[in-house]
Amino acid sequence: MHDIVIRGGNIVDGTGAPAFVGDIAIDNGIVTEVGVVVGSGTREVDASGLAVLPGWVDIHTHYDGQATWDPQVSPSSWHGVTTIVMGNCGVGFAPARPDAHNFLIELMEGVEDIPGTAMHEGMNWQWETFPEYLDALDAMPRVLDVAAQIPHAAVRAYVLGDRAHEDATDDEIAQMADIVREALDAGAAGFSTSRTILHRSKHGLVPGTRAPIDELMAIGDAFGLAGHGVFQAIDDGSPVGELGAWMAEVARRSGATVTYTLAQTQAGPLGYRAALDSAAAAADEGLRIVPQVPCRPTGMLFSLQSSLHPFITHPTYRKLSSLPLAERVAELKRPEMRAALLACAPSTSSPITKALMSRWSRIFQLGETPNYEPAPEFSVAAVAEREGRSPEEVVLDWMLERDGTAFLFAPLGSYEDTNLDAIREMMLHPNAVLGLSDGGAHCGLICDASMPTTLLTHWVRDRSRGERVSLEHVVHLQTGRTADVYGFTDRGTLQPGKRADINLVDLEALTLHAPEMVFDFPAAGRRLVQHVDGYRATFVAGVQTYAEGVATGETPGRLVRLGARSA
Repeated sequence: MHDIVIRGGNIVDGTGAPAFVGDIAIDNGIVTEVGVVVGSGTREVDASGLAVLPGWVDIHTHYDGQATWDPQVSPSSWHGVTTIVMGNCGVGFAPARPDAHNFLIELMEGVEDIPGTAMHEGMNWQWETFPEYLDALDAMPRVLDVAAQIPHAAVRAYVLGDRAHEDATDDEIAQMADIVREALDAGAAGFSTSRTILHRSKHGLVPGTRAPIDELMAIGDAFGLAGHGVFQAIDDGSPVGELGAWMAEVARRSGATVTYTLAQTQAGPLGYRAALDSAAAAADEGLRIVPQVPCRPTGMLFSLQSSLHPFITHPTYRKLSSLPLAERVAELKRPEMRAALLACAPSTSSPITKALMSRWSRIFQLGETPNYEPAPEFSVAAVAEREGRSPEEVVLDWMLERDGTAFLFAPLGSYEDTNLDAIREMMLHPNAVLGLSDGGAHCGLICDASMPTTLLTHWVRDRSRGERVSLEHVVHLQTGRTADVYGFTDRGTLQPGKRADINLVDLEALTLHAPEMVFDFPAAGRRLVQHVDGYRATFVAGVQTYAEGVATGETPGRLVRLGARSA
């Protein structure tokens, strides 16, 4: 007698192999049989007509704070994610001296747009060292598994204190390397660093942004001593230039997997191809350098509730910005106020911000059914020209729809051709891996934790402006492939001996709804969430955590420790 038998589903096992109709037996949280299961189960689950998939493994999230207070780890868990990796981009909360809590929160707030008030109220700081942080994560029940990386900024703040942004001495670099080694030995999944000028807080660039390469090499050597771990980076450099050189040297010296953020950019629309070629060349040399790519454009969501939108710096709008949403909408609909706003120029002194908010050919309506591949003729610029209106008029009317809760979609990257062909090319490259959902982050401007669902709704089922991708392949990309990059050998595929992390999905009914702004964080902090219909059941280690999109109350999730102390 098996604990559970899932019967008659269309099994997509995460390996990339063809789907087949069959059964899955589960015992003690482990898949024990796949195919035709003769024995019965204490619980029998009818999966007829449903896709049976491994739980999604999302390797680029920022739940470092939220995972200490929210057992649901939403919205990722709503979208069938059963394992997350956090601590990306060099920011996080351990190690942390008692007098550095504010500093680390301010870094996270500035870089990842997570409300500082929520983090102040939500986190209990029952840790100082990174191993103690892992223990705190391990002690809290939750619906999914979490793995944590040690962030460069926190390490620098711990060792250098008020000098966190300055150069370190050789002794201090050695201390940082020791701390990273200690974290890896305790089960950290890796180390992360940010080397982009886009990541800033009230204190300036993130500590480590301009750290010398020698510092990165010393930390990389800690991976060689620990014998495991992923070195994650976001960098403004070229993957075939200085960036490529230091990453290759880290991978060569340590044996570690190095992964970094890759997107198609306005500055170099074809640069991603050189990066993919460089990753393939590194693989030929025996190095594992893995570009981390999205499955849809990382897109800002402009609305009257967002952190940024085209009117947010206009003097006329700023007089209304403190009003409740309904009152703001009423004011903006008044002809006198509308005329004053449209006659007003933005007051921002940042050319980057101004450009982002007025790149009219790359701003679109998102819609009730979100469209992440809008055609150029539906941009603000195209509609304004067609209708003989100013782009500002079009934007204002769109933002006032749905009582002021409507969103505009402004892709930040990987949409230079106004289609997803470049993203498809990146996704299908054998040396790339899916990432960049940023679950838990950018709470007031970006909502991409639903990216795994987009793989099914857009790439498998609905795409009309280019080639689709097979169900078997997209499932492999977000399960077997992501698990493999981080060395999660016990999950990611539906095979005997693997953890029973499973989604039952009604592909026909799967519906991704428009994002919403909610205020359910500690201290009534705001965040963007996105609901979905069609996940009929999610299991984590054989325990059902969601039924028809509703949490069951079960919390089987645990901390994933890698290395000597992995469980």
